[in-house]
Formats: sequence, C-alpha cells, structure tokens
Amino acid sequence: MLLEIFSPDKKIFSGEVDAVQFPGSSGSFGVLRNHAPMISSLEKGKIKVTAKGEVSFYEVKGGFVEIADNKISVLAD
Repeated sequence: MLLEIFSPDKKIFSGEVDAVQFPGSSGSFGVLRNHAPMISSLEKGKIKVTAKGEVSFYEVKGGFVEIADNKISVLAD
C-alpha cells in the first residue's frame, strides 16, 4: 500500500509499505493492506512504518490520517 506523509512545508515520506502504526487520538492503531476507509486525528508520538522488513519511525506533534483504497495520506505537524 502507498504511504505519503506531509508536513506543512514538504513531503517527508512517499513509498510502498507493509504496515503502519499511528498514535491516534483514541489510542495507537495499526493499518495493513485492505484496511477499511477511515479518517483519524493523530496525537503527539511516533509513526512506525514497516517496509520490506525494515522499520522506521517518524515523529509527529499531531495531525490527521486518511486511509482509502490501500493509500494512506498523513498531514502531520
């Protein structure tokens, strides 16, 4: 699935991923391929991205995530 992470001034990440974990406002949640469409707000924390067996983290201060049709768009502070 495609993940794109945007900050107010630039694109931070764009690429195919296997799994993503988010610091949601109602608690942490994970996303895998074919996840149901949803929109959620994000709290301060780390986005955990797993792609091709490698794990990376992106620190956010808040924002929003939209998930639809195996595409994840993140607007982060």
